[in-house]
Amino acid sequence: MIQSERRPKLIATDLDGTIVADYGEITERTIRAFRDAHDLGIEIFFVTGRPPRWMPEIREAFGFGHAICGNGAMLYDLMGEKVIEEWFVSVEVQLEVVARLRLAIPQISFAIESPNYFHREKAYIPRWDVGLDNVGVHGIEEIITAPAIKVLGRCSNEELTSDEMLDIAMRELAGIATPTHSNANESLLEISALGVSKGQTLAKMAARLGIAAKDAVAFGDNPNDFSMLSWAGRSYAMANGHPDGKNYATGIAPPISQDGVASVIEELLLLPA
Repeated sequence: MIQSERRPKLIATDLDGTIVADYGEITERTIRAFRDAHDLGIEIFFVTGRPPRWMPEIREAFGFGHAICGNGAMLYDLMGEKVIEEWFVSVEVQLEVVARLRLAIPQISFAIESPNYFHREKAYIPRWDVGLDNVGVHGIEEIITAPAIKVLGRCSNEELTSDEMLDIAMRELAGIATPTHSNANESLLEISALGVSKGQTLAKMAARLGIAAKDAVAFGDNPNDFSMLSWAGRSYAMANGHPDGKNYATGIAPPISQDGVASVIEELLLLPA
């Protein structure tokens, strides 16, 4: 399974579906594997689509590491609980994204993600942030007044899959913004500023640390992870993840139900530095 004779200098991992189970649990084996890697001086990056307000459980579970949130839109100080850098979607681009996708996907509805809040249309049915915006607006254009982490587009009636929506968005938003998704079953798009992705931001942070892609290992399960898997010299798509993951990774990790990431890290740590 291990494709190099050297221990990595950086380990980057997605969270949900990769080391965080659907019911929110992070196993002790997973926590121990990351702690052992950290104790050996390996840089740890938690690279996620989550906004900062969803990160307290990660901080409490691990107590160390760097965080990249919003699919690459933010470098977040996990322990200090503050945004260090951000690469947001401008107001103009948000409006253009909404206009183009309304024409291409008539049944779509929208929400706008900010670091500590999100706004939604009445037709947008939230799955996770239930309670943060119980009112909603008729048209998201009403509240697009500031840069955002990402634009969310959902087919709440699930007429289209996330993959089908992404195919349309890739065509309609080419040269304007970066669409992706993190769950094939949610009929949900996540749209970042042009060129912003997990892989791009991770590469930038690794360069600052003087770490090359060949010395990095990445784990992920869905299309929003593919740029990160492609960048890292060694990368593992989760066996429980999107079927296209294998096309972007150098290996396959056992499923999350079998502590797949932890099992790979345990092998990596046996290698010489």
